[in-house]
Amino acid sequence: MPDTDNNDPIALFKKWQDDAAQTKTCDPTAMAVATTDAQGRPSVRMVLLKALDERGFVFYTNLDSPKVADLRAHPRAALCFHWHAIDRQVRVEGPVEPVTDAEADAYFATRARLSQIGAWASKQSRPMDGYWELEKAVAATLLRFPIGSVPRPANWSGFRVKPLRIEFWWQKPFRHHQRFAYERPSTDVSWGKEQWLYP
Repeated sequence: MPDTDNNDPIALFKKWQDDAAQTKTCDPTAMAVATTDAQGRPSVRMVLLKALDERGFVFYTNLDSPKVADLRAHPRAALCFHWHAIDRQVRVEGPVEPVTDAEADAYFATRARLSQIGAWASKQSRPMDGYWELEKAVAATLLRFPIGSVPRPANWSGFRVKPLRIEFWWQKPFRHHQRFAYERPSTDVSWGKEQWLYP
């Protein structure tokens, strides 16, 4: 039985994520991010969770990407973590806000150098003639930053999903799954008691 007594879904999420990490069979930070564009059309893609605290769930991206255009049109997102190895899933919904430049700079500095180079070289989601075009851009960026630190590109930063709803799902035999959610009306109030749901 999951521990829901302290009404802290962030703490419970971290516990489940740690359980998934112990299996060493999946990336516990992998999550689907769903957005809607200006015409209301949904889109979903996998990204990695890079920070989490009481304020929310943080991921980073190219600011010229379609997902950022979606978030600017409709600044809300839904996340889904599915950890098959432990038969559990977590869904998160809420508004989004950009991270600060200081947060983005600090995280970018921790990335592998070639990942930093890739952030400069990639025109994320835009068409290219072939894979060689990316390799050419990477080579040009390596010449631009041959030694020393690589600064964060101006068009690369992050977003924080500020949760208003977090739902936990734990697979059980015969579809008798444990499913419960926490909700709150705004991000500046405490979480209410968990609400159990039929599976």
